[in-house]
Amino acid sequence: MTATSQTIQGAPCWVSLTTRDLAAARDFYGAVLGWTYRPGFQGQGNYAVALADGAPVAGLGETTQSMGFAGSWTAYFTAHSADVVASRVRERGATVGVGPLEFGKGRVALASDPGDAVFGIWEGPVDPEWRVGRGAGAPAWLELRTRDPFASALFYGGVFDWDAQGPDAIDVRFEHDRVMLRIGGQTVAGLYGGGVEAAPDPHIRPQWHVYFCVADVDAAVERATAAGGTVISRPADTPFGRAASLRDPEGGLFHISGNQ
Repeated sequence: MTATSQTIQGAPCWVSLTTRDLAAARDFYGAVLGWTYRPGFQGQGNYAVALADGAPVAGLGETTQSMGFAGSWTAYFTAHSADVVASRVRERGATVGVGPLEFGKGRVALASDPGDAVFGIWEGPVDPEWRVGRGAGAPAWLELRTRDPFASALFYGGVFDWDAQGPDAIDVRFEHDRVMLRIGGQTVAGLYGGGVEAAPDPHIRPQWHVYFCVADVDAAVERATAAGGTVISRPADTPFGRAASLRDPEGGLFHISGNQ
């Protein structure tokens, strides 16, 4: 998230992995997604920026937490003011767990929506080359699984002013049992039902899921298992292309898609 300003509030602007072992995570995702890396913000040794074809696509950050920890991916959304967005989160009965606080050249906060799905808030410059659907190795799609996608759309729309910016900026479409988010004519995220707050399986609980583009889903699954990952859902054809769900060696859930 460097170089220029993002003008559309509430647009996806970054995805980041929290891990206990940064070196191991770099090796795993490098093997599966073909990523290379450069140092993170201000050369911090506990944060790396993943690159695909030389362009930044994701961040990997190391935590000292150990007990009961499973690695996790977080989707971040742009805010003109992290303080204003954080206050709107609280006003709507949701939780701000971290921040807003200074980070690199901007300000960041971590929040949970009313269904307890975690998301990030970012105020500051973003890289002009980063975007959902950029190509192989980059995020292909963001997906919120939640109990009520329409209530969630109202929450996020109110927090980030989705509707106030108009459909030319952010086009929110209510389609049958789901809500689709389009920016610049491209679908970048979907809000779906099926999330169960009390589910014992974390895969089913409300959360934001990150899909990454790969050239060959089946081959990427083979690379993941060879590198110590676990297959949650085997490759299958979907309306959005061939896809599979995986966990990295620390338990971090992510998905891959052949749709570019």
